Amino acid sequence: MEKETIKTEEEAHQNPLLAMPVIPDSELKDYLVEYVGTKMEQEEVTVNMIAEILAVEFPEFVYAIAEENYLRGYQVGLDDADRLFNEYSEKLSGKTK
Repeated sequence: MEKETIKTEEEAHQNPLLAMPVIPDSELKDYLVEYVGTKMEQEEVTVNMIAEILAVEFPEFVYAIAEENYLRGYQVGLDDADRLFNEYSEKLSGKTK
């Protein structure tokens, strides 16, 4: 029997990708890393730091991205529910034949 792994609420809200340092390999990344590093007085800039600065200084952009992700996630949930309902209906109809 496998041991059940239980995550704390804090762990459930942590995304390891947000802690990744950003390596400036394009002009835009270079600008963002420089800007955020200067603003936050840090030499190493993470994805989370850039997200925080964007949320404060460009909230309409972050809001648009969040809204799009929410809607896509909601659609995936509806598609999954529809698929499960259809599978369940097919199983029921197969049992009654």
